[in-house]
Amino acid sequence: MKVACLAFSVVAILSATVPSFAADPAAGKTVFGKCALCHTIDPAKKNIGPTLFGVVGRHSASIEGYAYSPAMKAADKTWDEATLDVYLTKPQAFVPGTKMTFAGLPNADDRANLIAYLATLK
Repeated sequence: MKVACLAFSVVAILSATVPSFAADPAAGKTVFGKCALCHTIDPAKKNIGPTLFGVVGRHSASIEGYAYSPAMKAADKTWDEATLDVYLTKPQAFVPGTKMTFAGLPNADDRANLIAYLATLK
C-alpha cells in the first residue's frame, strides 16, 4: 500500500512539473504575430530580420544577403527545436550581441507552439 501511494505521489508531482509536449501549430501561428514585426515567412521577401521560412533545421547566420551581427555569425548553431526553445526564451542571453532586440517568450507553451508552427514552413 505504501509503495502504491508513493508511486502515485511521484507521478502526480512529475505530471505537475513537466511541460506539455503537445504543441499546437495553429496557436503558434498566432504567437508568430510577435515575430512578424521583423520577420517574414516568405522566402522571397525581406524584412528587418531574416526570413523564418525553413528556419527549423537551418544553420544560424546562413541566409545569403542578410547582414548578421558578428555574434550571430560566430554562434555556430543549428536551429533545431531545442536550440530554438532556449534562444526564444531570451535571445540576448543565448547569443550575446545579437541584433535581435526581442525580449523573448517566457511562456514555454508559446515557444513550443511557435516552434511547431515554424516547423511546418518548408
